[in-house]
Formats: sequence, C-alpha cells, structure tokens
Amino acid sequence: MNRAMEALRDQVVLITGCSTGIGRALAQDCIRRGHRVVVTARRVEAVADMDGSNVLLLALDVNDPASVQRAVAQTLDRFGRIDVLVNNAGLNAIGPTPEVPLAALRNVFETNVLGLVSMSQAVFPHMARAGRGRMINIGSVMGLLTTPFAGSYCASKAAVHAISESLRMEAAPFGVDVVVVQPGGVQSEIANNGAQFVERFRQPDSLFRSFAAGIERRAHASQNSPMATDAFARYVLDRALANKPPRVIRAGRGAVVLPALSLVPARVREPLMRLHFGLKKLNS
Repeated sequence: MNRAMEALRDQVVLITGCSTGIGRALAQDCIRRGHRVVVTARRVEAVADMDGSNVLLLALDVNDPASVQRAVAQTLDRFGRIDVLVNNAGLNAIGPTPEVPLAALRNVFETNVLGLVSMSQAVFPHMARAGRGRMINIGSVMGLLTTPFAGSYCASKAAVHAISESLRMEAAPFGVDVVVVQPGGVQSEIANNGAQFVERFRQPDSLFRSFAAGIERRAHASQNSPMATDAFARYVLDRALANKPPRVIRAGRGAVVLPALSLVPARVREPLMRLHFGLKKLNS
C-alpha cells in the first residue's frame, strides 16, 4: 500500500456536534475503526447510545469557553493526548438577509466560526507540544457557492475555509495538519434546524411573503436525494485520516457541480439562482 494512503491508527479523536447527522456518523465510524473517541454534544444524553470502553461522552457547548476548556481537560485526563480534532458543530438560519433575526445570524457565526476557533485554540497547544496532530474542519460547498436565503450560512462556511487555510500555514511548523471537508448534500438535521424561521416569512408583515415557496425550497435543498451519512463518514475519514491527507475533501450530492457553478460569471449565475428560488421582480 502507498504510504500516503495508509490510515492513522490508535488515534484519540475529539469530535464536536455528535448528536445527529454528520457528527454522529463520523463518531460512529471512528469507533468502528478502533480509535479512542471523545463524543460530544450539548446534551450528553443525545449520544449516550455510543458509550463504550474506548469512548468518552462529554457535554460540550463550543460557544461556552468554560465548557470548551473542561472538555479538553477531561479528554487529556482520560486519554493523555488529543491526536485529531474534528470541528463539526454547526448551525444554519434560513431566510432573506434583511429579515433574518439578528440573534439567529449571530448564533450561526458564534457556532460555525468562533466555536471552531475556540476549540482549535484550546487543542492546538497540546498538539504543538507533541509535535503532531490533525484538525479536520467541516466547511461546506455553500462556502463556495452563495445562494439566496442562506447568506449567513454561506458566509460562515466561507469564513471557515479562510480561517482553515490560514491555520494550515500557521500550524505546519508544529507538525499539525489542517484538513477542510466541504460537504454537498448529506443526510442531516441541519435543514430542519435552519428552517425554524421560515414560517415568519409567510406573514403579512414580511416583505418576502411572495417568495415564501422559494425560501422553503432553499431550506430543504440539501436534503433532496442526499448522500447517506454513513457512506459520507467512511469516504471522508478514509481520506482525512490518511497518513498524508488532502487539504480539501468534498463529498455529497452536488459536491462537484456546485463548486464548478461558483466559477460561472455572476452575470450568468445570479439570474439562474433567482429563477431557481422564485425571485421574480415584484409588480410595482
């Protein structure tokens, strides 16, 4: 076997956001591979079914600095090191930017971007002192291709990509790798979670009530024939935990087409997007 494709073995893997979807599937596959896995969620009961001899279940809120520090300390107490950090915890908030509640938008950035940085800052010193480690940051193809009604999510994932690129260069001298995963459509609860505000845009006081059907379509777009989470996890971990991982991993429905569409000139792409999501000019 080519050494570059050999898998890392006996890793201590800390994963954020494991209660559902991608995070849960990544945790389950890491356990199957025989790694020592720290499975985290805001409510530890949500991951209780994954308990085992080489598993540590922890309550973790990436937006709470005390919770982050406590989770890292508990991991080190149990396993003595952290080899791999998977920054998976994420939120979405669907809706037109002029009317998305500012608190919801702020929560998206706090979780998707600052939560990732908080975890990375807490774990990095331990990896740097060991002279090795790997951070796997979950971005999105939507960080490459901006759509209507998902501005906050697209922007937050673009920020994840940019921060990860910077971090990769900064961490390299310490022997720490940074891998960015850019999922396309994968089975998850993020569509349902992100759609929680959709009904407000049907109300008479919303300027976007005429476009409610398009907002609804965008809310559930990622769950139209998505890739199964277990298949996604296997594909990603085969590559992310390789001896020499790629910088970027893409998988899921649209993982090839959507990034390519982002390269189409905006004068062509934007009218197509408006048409797809029903953003026709209103009668004056």
